[in-house]
Amino acid sequence: MRLTAIKLTVFASLSLSIFLLGCGDKKTDTSDTKKDNTTQNQQQTTQNTKKTDTLQTKTDTSKTGDTKDSKESNTVILKTSMGDIEIELNEKDAPNHVANFKKLVKSGFYNGTTFHRVMAGFMIQGGDPNSKDADRSNDGQGGPGYTIPAEIKGKHVKGSVAAARLGDSVNPKKESSGSQFYIVTGEASHLDGQYTVFGQVTKGMDVALKIEKVKTDAADNPIDKVTINKVEFKK
Repeated sequence: MRLTAIKLTVFASLSLSIFLLGCGDKKTDTSDTKKDNTTQNQQQTTQNTKKTDTLQTKTDTSKTGDTKDSKESNTVILKTSMGDIEIELNEKDAPNHVANFKKLVKSGFYNGTTFHRVMAGFMIQGGDPNSKDADRSNDGQGGPGYTIPAEIKGKHVKGSVAAARLGDSVNPKKESSGSQFYIVTGEASHLDGQYTVFGQVTKGMDVALKIEKVKTDAADNPIDKVTINKVEFKK
């Protein structure tokens, strides 16, 4: 009996030692996993921060450049066949749209285009390079070959300048046309939250209102072309 009791005691001690060793290994594994995850998360956070800083630097540089170069002021003048329309661009609400518009103005992209879609009491639309020629069948279908991510903030009030785009069924992200734009001449609040507003007419609204009253064909295209002869930065 005494020998049996000694054997049982030794067996119990060995079993307890093995149990504690196993728990220690599991705790160590769990701790290492947490350390690895923490390290990975810190690395990912650092990478994201670096990317954000890089983007911010580019944006700041762009703004500084616009301020120094008088040719890239935030005011542009549309010199149309019916008079001049002055537009103040809104960099705060739509920086990417404004940057794109300025790029196209500098390249002369809009010169010779027309207001190809005119709807009285609503808006006048232009900016399509297809409208430069005599073929009216494709007016409203052209552009520079790219779209701009939506920057939907501004409201549609009279004189607002906004980017045209394809409908939601084929454009669920509401990305804007690369060049086509419209000027609000009437009630258009139903477009709020749907299109990117990037500017406001500050002078020449009377010209825009004259344009909206011209005679149009079945496609709302003015019978007598209303041409944007030139777009330039205000000096």
